[in-house]
Amino acid sequence: MWAFHTPQPTQPPSLFNPPRMPPKLPSSSLTLNPSISNSTPNRNQLIQSLCKQGDLKQAFKLLSREPNPSQRTYEVLILSCADQNSLSLAQSLHSHISENGFDQDPFLVTKLISMYAALDSLDDARKVFDKTRKRTIFVWNALFRALTLAGFGEEVLGLYRKMNRIGLPSDRFTYTYVLKACVASECMVSLLNKGKEIHAHILRHGLEGYVHIMTTLVDMYARFGCVAHASFVFEKMPVRNVVSWSAMMACYAKNGKPFEALELFREMMIETQDSAPNSVTMVSVLQACAALSALEQGKLVHAYILRRGLDSVLPVISALITMYARCGELELGQRIFDRMEKRDVVSWNSLISSYGLHGYGKKAMQIFQEMIHQGVSPSPITFVSVLGACSHAGLVEEGKKLFDSMRKEHGIHPSVEHYACMVDLLGRANRLEEAAKIIDEMRIEPGAKVWGSLLGSCRIHCNVGLAERASHRLFQLEPNSAGNYVLLADIYAEAEMWDDVKRVRKLLETRSLQKVAGRSWIEVRRKMYSFISVDEPNSQIELIQSLLIKLAAEMKEKGYSPQTKVVLYDLDESEKERILLGHSEKLAVAFGLINTKKGETIRITKNLRLCEDCHSFTKFISKFTNKEILVRDVNRFHHFQNGVCSCGDYW
Repeated sequence: MWAFHTPQPTQPPSLFNPPRMPPKLPSSSLTLNPSISNSTPNRNQLIQSLCKQGDLKQAFKLLSREPNPSQRTYEVLILSCADQNSLSLAQSLHSHISENGFDQDPFLVTKLISMYAALDSLDDARKVFDKTRKRTIFVWNALFRALTLAGFGEEVLGLYRKMNRIGLPSDRFTYTYVLKACVASECMVSLLNKGKEIHAHILRHGLEGYVHIMTTLVDMYARFGCVAHASFVFEKMPVRNVVSWSAMMACYAKNGKPFEALELFREMMIETQDSAPNSVTMVSVLQACAALSALEQGKLVHAYILRRGLDSVLPVISALITMYARCGELELGQRIFDRMEKRDVVSWNSLISSYGLHGYGKKAMQIFQEMIHQGVSPSPITFVSVLGACSHAGLVEEGKKLFDSMRKEHGIHPSVEHYACMVDLLGRANRLEEAAKIIDEMRIEPGAKVWGSLLGSCRIHCNVGLAERASHRLFQLEPNSAGNYVLLADIYAEAEMWDDVKRVRKLLETRSLQKVAGRSWIEVRRKMYSFISVDEPNSQIELIQSLLIKLAAEMKEKGYSPQTKVVLYDLDESEKERILLGHSEKLAVAFGLINTKKGETIRITKNLRLCEDCHSFTKFISKFTNKEILVRDVNRFHHFQNGVCSCGDYW
């Protein structure tokens, strides 16, 4: 059990938070005194006061009578234009600044660039930068920040090269912005290499002591999936704050290393006494618990969130809903949602995807309609969640209508993810020709996700022709992904095309690709245990194996027949059966039978799709041992009870 230290909550400073405005002045203080109305210092102060009270139009009237506006007056006016989201007033102010000769003031130039960025007028921001003759590092940084936040990462890196060529030294903020620029658009390999170059610059200039730079570096590597690089940077950080701990936890949680995320959280709780985990930290921890189906640890984290008063933060609540659903406790997730006083689209998405994961497609559709009825506009992710729910439940016609309504009723253009959902929806229902037609008629490049959905469907229905077409494109798009080769080999094996199986396996060997090992996790008494599909040291492994052999023999008498076709090797049946008994989910099930009490549910998470034999085996086990077993594979939840699976053998 974790012992949580709860220091007094503190509000960490934010680089991008706007400064807190001073309290409003009483209205009487704005009454113009004729005796001082022509006094420049007092008029400047009155303009600033009007801005701070939100009376921007009156401030502009007064500005027209002021012959000598101060730099501070212009600064406050700039901030007010951005705050009131008025582009027309911003452009008028910019003209006034230019007419008064302040358009070359580096300080005001940076403020103008930031103002236009806040008003989503990047063209105006670029023009300000282009017309500035003396560009200080602050001017460059202002444009870098504006472009990075808008997703123009490659443009930032091009400007950064130009800045380096003219010999202007970077400061610590420059490095933060250009690192973020590396992941502002698509995470391409070339941009990763640029990020590594910037990392080298940082080390060369001795800036590794700045925590915000190193935290951004951790996040940059995390976004590219370079977990080892991110971990190395984090371990070398001389100083860490709650943001850097959270960044590393998010890196682990989002890159398939939930164990490491939870371990790092424990380490943080022990090491940090001056700063407590914030809402961002807790979202990553909940994601790790969800990935492992670690229900008991998730409940402990939930209790800590309640003690820290973070249960009113919307992203935390959404993560809680998802965590409980992915741990098999859908009702708890629903209960949290029902108690929410305020809900955003992310909260609705969490609930919709939760029901979809459990195979309740019609319920997911019902929640979607309720969301629309309550006036919440769906996001692109909403449609990914609902289409996924339709796919798991076989709701083909409903999914097709939903897909058509995206653009017509909600103005959302389908992305690669939406097309992948549609291909999966049709493919699972064995409407593979329709799925292929959707790909042919796409107006955007299908990409690996779409072709991967088609290949996965071909694996379910053993369609060799379409599988070869899909795998041909995938080998081009993802040459280093062993999973695509394995899927094609599976399809050839089921079709008994053994020469082709050997050919694909040879390709794997010649390209030095390793298939992802099957791994399963199980939580017993708040501790996580991991099993992989090979022999591994475990204090109970002999007991587990003997139990599996005994159960398999007894279940054969009750009708269980091992599905040895999933073994791709040309071996005799007894050897294939031995290999099947070594699958990670069977090892986890046996471990759960040995170490859980009567009536206690066994909860297992699998990193790959549940194979047909393990699915059949677990159905028999649930009836044979009168045990409730929950298995979440990479696609969905399987709720085994009394010899029946909730998926209805459709997964």
